[in-house]
Amino acid sequence: MSFDGQKLFALLPALYRLRDGQLAQPRQVGPLESLLLLIAEQLAAIEEDLDQLYDNQFIETCAPWVIPYIGDLIGYQEVKGVAPAVASPRAEVAHTISFRRRKGTVLVLEQLARDVTGWGAHAVEFFKVLATTQYMNHVRPDDFYTPNLRDWKPRVYMDTGFDRTAQKVDVRRIAVGRGRYNIQNIGVFLWSLNSYGATSAPATPVAGNPLCFRFSPLGRDIPLFNRPIFQGADITAAARPENVPDRLRRQVLCRDIQNIVAGAPAVYYGAGKSLILSINGHAVPAPEIQVCDLSGADGSWVNMPAASGTYKAAIDPQLGRIALQTAAPNVTASYCYGFNADMGGGEYPRADTFASSPSQAVVRVPHDVADIQSALNALAGDGIVEITDSRLYKANGLAVNVKANGHIELRARDGCRPTLVLHDEMKVTGGADAIFDLNGLLVTADFSPSAPAALVRIPAPASGEPNQLSLLRLTHCTLVPGWALMPGGDAQFPGQPIFVTELAGPQVEISKSILGTIRAPELAALKISDSFVDANDATGVAFAALDGAGAGGALTLTGCTVIGKIHSTLLSLVSNAIIWAGLAAGDPWKAALWADRRQQGCVRYSYLPSGSITPRRYQCVEETRGTPGPLFTSLRYGDPAYGKLLPQTADSVRRGADDGGEMGAFHFLLAPLRESDLRIRILEYLPVGMEFGIFYET
Repeated sequence: MSFDGQKLFALLPALYRLRDGQLAQPRQVGPLESLLLLIAEQLAAIEEDLDQLYDNQFIETCAPWVIPYIGDLIGYQEVKGVAPAVASPRAEVAHTISFRRRKGTVLVLEQLARDVTGWGAHAVEFFKVLATTQYMNHVRPDDFYTPNLRDWKPRVYMDTGFDRTAQKVDVRRIAVGRGRYNIQNIGVFLWSLNSYGATSAPATPVAGNPLCFRFSPLGRDIPLFNRPIFQGADITAAARPENVPDRLRRQVLCRDIQNIVAGAPAVYYGAGKSLILSINGHAVPAPEIQVCDLSGADGSWVNMPAASGTYKAAIDPQLGRIALQTAAPNVTASYCYGFNADMGGGEYPRADTFASSPSQAVVRVPHDVADIQSALNALAGDGIVEITDSRLYKANGLAVNVKANGHIELRARDGCRPTLVLHDEMKVTGGADAIFDLNGLLVTADFSPSAPAALVRIPAPASGEPNQLSLLRLTHCTLVPGWALMPGGDAQFPGQPIFVTELAGPQVEISKSILGTIRAPELAALKISDSFVDANDATGVAFAALDGAGAGGALTLTGCTVIGKIHSTLLSLVSNAIIWAGLAAGDPWKAALWADRRQQGCVRYSYLPSGSITPRRYQCVEETRGTPGPLFTSLRYGDPAYGKLLPQTADSVRRGADDGGEMGAFHFLLAPLRESDLRIRILEYLPVGMEFGIFYET
């Protein structure tokens, strides 16, 4: 019912309405009508309040202030809400209500692990894989005491979350991570690495053999990953290997291709799947693919396809190698690789980081022009160069010249990851208040470092050519540390400068990027966030002046991992960072982290090398004998777990950031907080008397 003062007044006898009108002032309502309007207003407020009281009984329609009360009523435990699936308190409480109906089941634990962390997850009841005499009223036919050695699955998945071989009882506690297999134990396995796609990317030929290729655009061996198949909003069946982002194994891909040949639907190989190979623009059908071990030194890989055989190509997903039956000029592949975060360029969404104006002119490569330099020339100093695919582009160096008050953005289209191979350095110049942005590119080199100073350089003014560039930004880019990679993954020119600014005027801002050694003059200013600065060795020089020894400009590091020594005039701010550096024998440097000016700046919540010379510190961890430091999975760029901290890292580093997250470049992921959220939520649903443990698969 709705209350209206005018309608109430119209229901009164005409005599009273006329009398009220006579008492009214000109252009006003009478006292009786005014009273009824006031009464109707209060009745409407009461009606709205009653309706809201009814709505507040349901989580979908309740007022925001009611959400904590409903959550407390059902025993909901508040979490940080790092993962997108738990970012909304209303949705979380609503999910809790639905999960209560499945409380105690292993599937709800698996769904909690997936939603709360945002990672691939699989929950296992360990009593099901115990080597015990079975109770005849509850027979498990698939629980064999000894594995079937004729089957490949037990060996491939042994000691993983999908291990189904029988195990002896382990009486150590799973809650502290020491034991696993016991009656009351439940294991939650997490795949914290992500699977990133590369679409129609050219394979890299191997020098000396026209039949051999590598998937990596940098020409190194990489393991391929599968593209995880989403299980749906509600998990109704336990996760299988294809549902989590994991390394693609030879036996798994081989069986999938055999199933395709037999008429079964594809899981891993095919268009839109984890992997598909194309030769001269035509996809290679599954019956013509052989999956095998292609290990061996370049020029003598084993198991090459026979010249008269039925297989056109052989693929090794664990090494990321391709071998052809006959030579072909155009070999491309769509595949997935592993990495820890949206950083360094990739086909992940990053359109919100585009800095140029939509009104600027756009030149697209290769649609409008064939090469990047022609596109830059066509802009005449202002506009956007957008690369629209994931191909490999070679350039004899690039000259970027931004006009005064102009803005040039060289970027990869959202959903693309092009590779730029430079035969000479990229020089960036500009007029007054000029801005240059580089976004989403993977930049490497195929030249000797004897002549050029770096991959990307802001040169000093030459005669008649002033350089007044105001701002240079690197976002979601990779300037390969060491310029290029060897087939085994080592840097080709370790420690060589990647980025050099010879000017003190331009401001340099770097975010979500991976790059090598930086050189900057004393009066320069650089701000780096959520990035890697990798000198390829802890004793190398990561940041210094142009001579590689003097003090570089003012440096700001926020959420960064720096591998190598730093010598700066001023550390304006170092926060949530890891400086992994040390001094070699006979090193003339005073310290591996060295700031000339100690009266200004701040270093907070960071891991520092021993003997660091810094401004005032707050809640830092300095390397000393007996002090636990960061434990990295890998420090070699190109590995899937590059720069990732092991879960065994001490909490002083792994949870030592200002918000309880980990120090270093992956701080923004807040991985430890995701794990804490998971531990809180699982306790709500764990059956009485059971214990759980968390195990990281990647």
